[in-house]
Amino acid sequence: MHSLKPIRHLYLGGARSGKSKLAEAAAHAWQQRHPTGQVTYIATAQIWDKEMQTRVDTHRQRRPETWQLLEQPMQLTETLAQWQTDNDRPQCILVDCLTLWLTNHLCQEVPTEKNVATMAEQAIADLVSMVDGFNAELLLVSNEVGSGIVPMGELSRQFQDLSGLMNQHLARVCDKVTLAVAGLPMELK
Repeated sequence: MHSLKPIRHLYLGGARSGKSKLAEAAAHAWQQRHPTGQVTYIATAQIWDKEMQTRVDTHRQRRPETWQLLEQPMQLTETLAQWQTDNDRPQCILVDCLTLWLTNHLCQEVPTEKNVATMAEQAIADLVSMVDGFNAELLLVSNEVGSGIVPMGELSRQFQDLSGLMNQHLARVCDKVTLAVAGLPMELK
């Protein structure tokens, strides 16, 4: 079983579409096939208010205690690089969620001479490059935000544009892409 090629799988969907549950189910199935393997859940959320705390708690309650948790709101690519080098046992990495990670990049405070959007574009390019060469099972969760109207504010438009481009680039390098709609998986790739 260890000789099977790891899959890079991108799960897309709107808010409360079921994308995280589908990715978690895939991680459970992977663990059943690899009983000596390790599932690592990389959470990108930052808790700024009670509502976000409730969302995080809901996700925590669904995860088995045997899964390792890493909270990494910004340094995702570096964290993936670190985990990819551990070949002692099979690995399944679940990242939830890339749009929160992107939001963290767009909302960071940077010196005035730097452009936040340009820095976010570079972070996306680095992530896509890492995913393209990743050698462990990788499950990525990201929101599909381009199905609605174009937002009025500049930051909101930057977020929508960058998340759409991020999802396109990741879909190109991932082996599988699933769109979650009403909790149902639609296999795109």
